[in-house]
Amino acid sequence: MENNQPIIVKRGKKRAGGHHGGAWKIAFADFATAMMAFFLVMWLMSSATPEQKKAISGYFQDPIGFTESASPHAIDLGGTPTPAPERTLNPEIQDLTDSQDVEIDADQVETLADKLERERLELLLQELQNKVDENPELQRFKDQILFEITQDGLRIQIMDAENRPMFALGSAELQPYFEDILLAMADTIRTVPNKISVSGHTDAKPFVGRGDFGNWELSANRANAARRTLIAGGYADEQVARVVGYASSALFDRDDPFNPVNRRIDIIVLTKKAQRAIEGEQGSDEAPPAPAEAAPAAPGATDEPLPGEQVRERLNIFEDGALQFDRPVDQ
Repeated sequence: MENNQPIIVKRGKKRAGGHHGGAWKIAFADFATAMMAFFLVMWLMSSATPEQKKAISGYFQDPIGFTESASPHAIDLGGTPTPAPERTLNPEIQDLTDSQDVEIDADQVETLADKLERERLELLLQELQNKVDENPELQRFKDQILFEITQDGLRIQIMDAENRPMFALGSAELQPYFEDILLAMADTIRTVPNKISVSGHTDAKPFVGRGDFGNWELSANRANAARRTLIAGGYADEQVARVVGYASSALFDRDDPFNPVNRRIDIIVLTKKAQRAIEGEQGSDEAPPAPAEAAPAAPGATDEPLPGEQVRERLNIFEDGALQFDRPVDQ
């Protein structure tokens, strides 16, 4: 006290527990933004169609060439309008219809019409396959649905499985999941103007039931039940050309007549030629036609060439050679 030495008191700056600044917030925000972008890309990839994925791939491989040759957008999301590319006819048809003075044989028109019809059926087959692949309910029965192009048209075969029959045992009562399959098929099939044929098939096991009722009657009843479901799904009744039961006369698995796959429903989207053959078999109640020498010849019924202006009408196509649908096919 006598020396009067100063007393120095040091006070430390008190920190709040665990606080180290706000830098972590910025890092977390960056992480959350990156995760959001990642899940957005994953969602777009899962919802994009194969054509859109191909367009995206082409854009990243050659952005400049892609922009100059088509739309600057890999996927048109419906914002600013994108100019449509110039639409052209199918090259084979373009050569025949460029001039009104071009003449073409009726056989050539028929050949081109058959080719366009096959392209239409192949497109329909692809749409049906996509619908099965994209619908979780239908994917469960993917192994029971078979698509193929035949001489008569596009055949859709829906077959029984060991533990998943389409109908109740010995009856024409549809199982609920089989109704869902038929309704999905009807929604896509009705987009084309072709008529259909519905047929029912059984295995070779003899039907044990009442009186004279057997596999022939059972297969016919099941085919008719399938027809009624298609009509309930919006398919036009007048577009059904034939409903028939084959019993076990046309087995799918000939090596095993009792295989469940032999119990099936066939739906054939008919070509025009097959449709005419069916209508010819069924006959007509109309009055018999006049003698051939007095009846006027229909267009294309003779060997005389057709003018180019009639080719478009006979082929029944759009300006770009696209296949004709009654309404756009669901994506």
